[in-house]
This record gives sequence, structure tokens and C-alpha cells, in this order.
Amino acid sequence: MGKPWLHIIGLGEDGPAGLSDASREILARAAVIFGGPRHLELVGAGARGRAWPIPFDLAPVLALREGRPADLEVVVLASGDPFWHGAGGSLVRHLSPQDWICHPAVSSVSWAAARLGWRLEEVTSFGLHAAPLARMRADLQQGAKLVVTLRGGAQVPDLGAYLTGLGFGASELTVFEALGGPRERRHRMRADQVAGHFGAPVLVAIAVAGGQGLPRGFGLPDDLFTHHGQITKRPVRALTLSALAPRMGERLWDLGAGCGSISVEWALAGGQASALEPRPDRLAQIGQNAAQFGVEHRIDIHEGQWPQTLPSAAPDAVFIGGGLSREGFEALWARIPAGTRLVGNAVTLESEALYLALQAECGGHLLRVELAEEAPLGRMRGWNRARPILQWSAIR
Repeated sequence: MGKPWLHIIGLGEDGPAGLSDASREILARAAVIFGGPRHLELVGAGARGRAWPIPFDLAPVLALREGRPADLEVVVLASGDPFWHGAGGSLVRHLSPQDWICHPAVSSVSWAAARLGWRLEEVTSFGLHAAPLARMRADLQQGAKLVVTLRGGAQVPDLGAYLTGLGFGASELTVFEALGGPRERRHRMRADQVAGHFGAPVLVAIAVAGGQGLPRGFGLPDDLFTHHGQITKRPVRALTLSALAPRMGERLWDLGAGCGSISVEWALAGGQASALEPRPDRLAQIGQNAAQFGVEHRIDIHEGQWPQTLPSAAPDAVFIGGGLSREGFEALWARIPAGTRLVGNAVTLESEALYLALQAECGGHLLRVELAEEAPLGRMRGWNRARPILQWSAIR
């Protein structure tokens, strides 16, 4: 194995003083140093410095993989630990293991936990400098400890307003400026009382308080979703997701996705979803729901009618939310890989008859669900019965 030509060095706000002797030696002999303007200034890169292009692009570094002198060494500077929302994770996807070596520094999460006396194993962290605030929605729970990066000081009031709007205005924010360096400053305030101006780089520690988090498990309240009635209702959604059995990193095909409630809860469980829906108004609702639950990065939205249109990425599970036909099912069954879990719900007699036939041919499990909710009946109360649902679940 050859000597690495690329050194990924984590840099704190204290600059070279916080680096190991080995990292300082590498910086001294490097021919090219990539980093943000602040990082290049901290190490005194001078003519060797190469500021990242705007918009951010790794191409200048990757261009040096070929045709460089054998002894040329290149440095990429990143904040703290380069593999915590840093350039390290993006770079190594394009490189061979023998191309690079990393020299991490203390991450800003570790700095914040050390300042506040928080146990690291009890802290959840988010890089919100390049992601929406809603990304932390599922982790906003009473008593939770979060550490988040922001684009700059101007985003701190937005964070306070976001938390307050969800009922978490009593959360205590500790806003750190230039954490870990000589310019470090600390401000403490409630989320609903954010005031002041904050200089970059900014990191915020949040002791969550005052609101109700999303329930854990399946079957979120229907009124949390944007919809016009086209939604798998809460009890049936809970049963459906239980049958689909989400696992971390698995992909769901949500066929006839409606407002996307099944896809959203699948994504909240850690999976990826491909939501297919033919109606443009419902496609917009899927996007809105994905964004407000902070899972837009986990849901691909496709316009079309199955089986004419199907996602390209192979599924681990499929939910048939609408549009069932014998021809469509046969095309779907032939397309999905062995081991795929499939769940479909029937509310019409025709769909029910088809699922009964498919269960006889393909096996699987049938579940009949009949639900009723209390409702006014004159001056008293009675049961308002929903249409019965037949659920078929099978493995390809």
C-alpha cells in the first residue's frame, strides 16, 4: 500500500495551537491546502491555500488524484472532527482507502458537552448549517439534549421561533460563538426569549422542555398530516406499518401514496421511501408532510400510476395503497425481488375478492379489520362504524 497523498485535518477555533505535532508537520510540508477562508487564515496557508469554490464542490481536490508528482502532499482542513457533518465523509466516498488519512480534532459536540457537563451518550447532534430545522422534529422530546450547528448567528432567532411554534418555547438554549477558541462566547436564554446578535461560527445546545414530542411507535394522529381526506387513518396505519415491519435503512414502495402518511412514518422509523402518486395535488401534500416531519431527505416522490410507473431502486417492502388490479399485481410481483414484504388493504368487494384469490395463490396472511368510533346519536351516543378492511400481507 502506497503512502497517502491526502491528509484530512480537523481544525479547532484555537488554530494550529490545538493540533498535534504530527498534524503541524504535515501542514508545514503540504504543497496545497484546501479549506474555508477562516480555516486558511487560522493556519496561515498563504499562497498554498485554496478556498472552497462557491457553491461547495470537491472537484478541485479530486482533480489531484491523477497526474500529480509522487511526493506531492495535499491537506484538506475541516472543523473539529472531519467526519461529523464535515468534508471527510463526502471526500472518502470518491477515494480509495490508500489515498487518504484523517487527523481529527475534538468535535464541536464534544466541546459543547464538556462545557455543559452533558454525557455524550445522552446527546443527539444535528448539522443544521446545511439542513432544515425540521430535521430534528422527531427528536424534540421532553428532557432531550440536542446540539445543532447553524449557518450563522442570524439563524438563532429562527431556531427559537421554530421551537416556540411547536410548543417548546421553555427549552433552554446555550448559544456558543467560536467554541473552543480564544474568541469563545456563551449566551443562555429560553427559546421564546431569543435576543441579541451572534457571530459565526455558531453552535447551539438545546435542553428540550415545554412541549409534547411525537409519539414513538406507529399511528400518528391524523391531524398532524396535511391531507384532504385521502389518508390511511390512524388505527389502520398502525396495523399496516406493523405488517410492513420497517427496519433501519430499508426502502418502501408506497404505491398510491395519497398524502404520504405511510411513507412519513416509515421514514421516521429510519427507512427510505419511494412514494408514487398520480395526482399532482396529493404529490404536493406528500412533499409538505415530508418537510414538516423533517424526513424530506428520506422520501423520493414520483408522479405516476403503477404498474406503468415504478421506482427504480429495489424495495424491501411494498404497500399497495390504491390502484389494485390483477394485471397490475402480476406485473408488480414479477418485478420485486425475492424476500420483499408486501401489504395491501382492500375496502371494496372487488379488491377484497382479488386479495382472497391472491392469498390462495401466493400464500401470506389475511386480517379483517372492523372499526367503530363513538359518535353523537340524538341526545345520546352510538357507534359510527367504518367500512371493514381486509389486509393481505405476504413475502415474495
